[in-house]
This record gives sequence, structure tokens and C-alpha cells, in this order.
Amino acid sequence: MLISVALTSAGLLAWPLIAAGATGGALSPAQVVQMINREKAVVIDVGEPHEFAAGHVVGSKNVPFGQLEDKLAALVKNKSLPLILICPLGARAARAVPVAKKLGFEQAQSLAGGLKAWKEANLPVEKA
Repeated sequence: MLISVALTSAGLLAWPLIAAGATGGALSPAQVVQMINREKAVVIDVGEPHEFAAGHVVGSKNVPFGQLEDKLAALVKNKSLPLILICPLGARAARAVPVAKKLGFEQAQSLAGGLKAWKEANLPVEKA
């Protein structure tokens, strides 16, 4: 009985760490809005040009995932600013975070759920 109580307690204490790992440390739409407003975060959409044209976060720039290593440093000069990476569903953006960090953008993060989560939060989207 005591062992099951101890295991249950350990599981409940570890839950916040497990939950944070499930999103890969990705940000919620509300956190992204705060970073844009308070910290002047730069938003990069790593979707393909046709996806970007169909709809993107207001003020974001498009650098397709396949061109990230070649074009990101030229587009974003200040590597100390937070960098938010977005794509339609969030998977490519999550894969882009380590690439951006390798390029020196230590504050690179992704939007959990991508543009879909952004739209579900009723946040503004513009079309090219």
C-alpha cells in the first residue's frame, strides 16, 4: 500500500515535467502574443510560400524550412531577440528550432499547434 502511494505521489510530482516535454517546450498562442508585445519577438513562418500566402501571423516573415540555414541569418540580424517559428501545424517549426539554435538564435522557440492553434485562439491572420 505504501509503495503504491509513493509511486502515485512521484507520478503526480513529475507530471508538470512530462507535460512540458510533450509539447517540446513549445509556446501557446497567448505566450507568443506576450513575447511579440513585450520582448519584440521576431516571427518566422517556416511553411512553404503557398502556405504562407494562404494565411500567416500578422507581421511574420516567410523562410521555408528547407532554406532556413541559408536565409535566416540574413533576414534576422539581431540574434538576441526571441525568435518564434511557426508553420501550419507546428511540426516543421518544432524541427526548425534546433536549426535556428545552431545558427546562434538561442531564444528560438516554436508555436505549439502552429497556425492552426493561432487561428483557434481567434488571433489575427493576414494573407499575402
